[in-house]
Amino acid sequence: MAKEKYKQIEDKLFSFLDTHPDQIYKSRELARHLRVPNRNYQQFKKTVRHLAEEGRLSRYKGNKYGRLRKPIEVTGILHVKTQGYGFVFRDDQGEDVFVSQKNMGTALHRDRVKVLLWAQPVGKLPEGKVVEVLKRGYTRIVGTFQEAGTYHVVIPDELKLSRDIYVSESDRGEAKAGQKVVVEITKWGNGRRLPEGKVMDVLGLPEEKGVDVLSVIHTFGLPLGFPRAVEREMKALPEEISDPMWKNRLDLRDTFIFTIDPEDAKDFDDAVSLEHTASGNYLLGVHIADVSAFVPIGSATDLEALKRGSSVYLVDRVIPMLPHRLSNELCSLKPLKDRLTLSVLMELTPEGVLENYQIRESLIHSRYRLTYKEVHGIIHEFGKAKSQKRQDHFFSSSLGYEGSLVKTLLDMADLSQCLLARWREEGSIDFDAPEAEVVLDTKGRPVDLKIKARYESHKLIEAFMLLANKTVAEHIQKVRLKTGRKFPFVYRVHEKPQGKKLESFVLFVRALGYSFDPGEKMTPKKFQSLLKQVEGTKHEMIVKEVALRTMMKAVYSTKNVGHFGLAFKQYTHFTSPIRRYPDLMVHRLLKMYCQEKPELPKLPAKLSEICQIATEREITAQEAERESVKIKQVEFMENRTGESFEGVISGVAPFGIFVEITEYLVEGLVPIKALDDDYYVFDEKGYSLIGQNRGNSYRLGDPVRVRVARVFRDMRKIDFNLIGEYKNSALPHA
Repeated sequence: MAKEKYKQIEDKLFSFLDTHPDQIYKSRELARHLRVPNRNYQQFKKTVRHLAEEGRLSRYKGNKYGRLRKPIEVTGILHVKTQGYGFVFRDDQGEDVFVSQKNMGTALHRDRVKVLLWAQPVGKLPEGKVVEVLKRGYTRIVGTFQEAGTYHVVIPDELKLSRDIYVSESDRGEAKAGQKVVVEITKWGNGRRLPEGKVMDVLGLPEEKGVDVLSVIHTFGLPLGFPRAVEREMKALPEEISDPMWKNRLDLRDTFIFTIDPEDAKDFDDAVSLEHTASGNYLLGVHIADVSAFVPIGSATDLEALKRGSSVYLVDRVIPMLPHRLSNELCSLKPLKDRLTLSVLMELTPEGVLENYQIRESLIHSRYRLTYKEVHGIIHEFGKAKSQKRQDHFFSSSLGYEGSLVKTLLDMADLSQCLLARWREEGSIDFDAPEAEVVLDTKGRPVDLKIKARYESHKLIEAFMLLANKTVAEHIQKVRLKTGRKFPFVYRVHEKPQGKKLESFVLFVRALGYSFDPGEKMTPKKFQSLLKQVEGTKHEMIVKEVALRTMMKAVYSTKNVGHFGLAFKQYTHFTSPIRRYPDLMVHRLLKMYCQEKPELPKLPAKLSEICQIATEREITAQEAERESVKIKQVEFMENRTGESFEGVISGVAPFGIFVEITEYLVEGLVPIKALDDDYYVFDEKGYSLIGQNRGNSYRLGDPVRVRVARVFRDMRKIDFNLIGEYKNSALPHA
């Protein structure tokens, strides 16, 4: 009878949970819902626990139970924090998954992993456990070799790699204590045993010239040279562009075309032109190096370019995607040289409205190699002139530029400003953040830190490149509609902010006193409207910083979801095929889809896989570039220990506040133990540390003054101390 009774309870329990599939309950709550008498509760509790042990119920944190669900597993890249815990950035673009150090297993920073998700706490990110390492982010690790008798270890340079690598005596090679080495992992160990490795390369002592940047190159697995098969293909290329190569191309050699690039640029993959039409419109030409004419699909050069994904611009060198023969010679749009290009010719009204366009394989002959600084000087000098004075004799001034160039640049400035204004009106968001520049001496030592100059000429070129990218993506949509075929394509997409990040951001800005309601549909215009509210206020920096953290990352995809930040429905990358593989793919697809009988070419991999590789390599390139700058910044600050600087709080954590020196864009940490005037508590929602006794707070975006206390060059870390009193009223809790 007892068995029948409890069978009835089980049936009622399962029936109740089936009608509440997304809810979880404690045993006492279930007993109350099922009206189990108090005298039978302990037995009921045991029954529930037993059902969970049998795998018939799901058990969650806090001794809660729910309907048995199929375990949810997701994949993504593990990003470990220096404190030991980490987050998995999911392949499906879902919310990041928190993984504690004890739940990482043998997974390391940058590994691609499979994660088993647990129940998601209300208001927090999902949490999970690494159940499988799908692909190692590192197979070789750079670090410092240390010895103790026959026991040797390599201490990784990357602070996010929290485990040392054991090296046996037979595997140490020529390594000596204190040297930087490259170690290849032979065994990954487990939770108790260290990974094991073999020294493959000795880079030298940390203070030797070039060792620091070499360490970055090896850490991120960047190539130092090209395979022999690629070199053979380069030798087979012609010395110059010959007649047969420009057959059937639009000959634009008589068009006034020129390049505008940084002063230290070595490769020029984009050129521009601007003419007036008989109807009073502009004819804007964006001419891009036709790399696809020299790199056949599936060739050794093509496969190597795909593997690299993009060029990497380190502090003292470039790791190119393509060999020098292409990137700096045949495909570089040098002045007074005939070059093969893909041209987007766009007819625009004076107000910047696109009325017509054509995309053609072309041949150009650039007249000038201009720099951003030169163009800025021309626009600044001659832009002051009244429009009626824009005559040849006026422009042939002491600056020595021919009048046609000056007039063209001034017209370009007007048109670009018009385009940018139109896009801003449509909701385009401009987060124009400053960039650090390191000045090195002949021995590779940093002698100065600067903020890269940003001129109107930068925005001029950016506007024209944006328009070309947008036009190409829209053209593909027209081809699809015209042919009725869904041709696959490479899009540059940027999804709208959503989920917990957006909710937290809304609460945060409201706590600062600003009205922001994303409503049911978040739009770029709403985001832009908020940024206009804070413009010029004391909260501008903090809101922009948190807004950036709230935004999703732009990626490459075959699925077009639009570009939220730019407020474009269709967008791609077309303008940099020398340094980005997706642009090269876009060129190839454009050529195929423009044929009478368009067909998808045979590719080196599925287009979706190419997009994924390109996104991953882009992230790696960005991380390597930042790290190469950081090592020089830390070296520069080493000689400034004890000096004081103005700064701004750039990050807040339970263990202290990060401060960026405004003059140099160098970041360091004020440890919480150095804030000894009060007991501070971390307010995650308010991005602040709040004193519990005196009511002071340190908040993201606050101005502070700091002194350089300690520089840990090997760890690439700087510790600051605060100078003076910075008393801020505590933020209201969001």
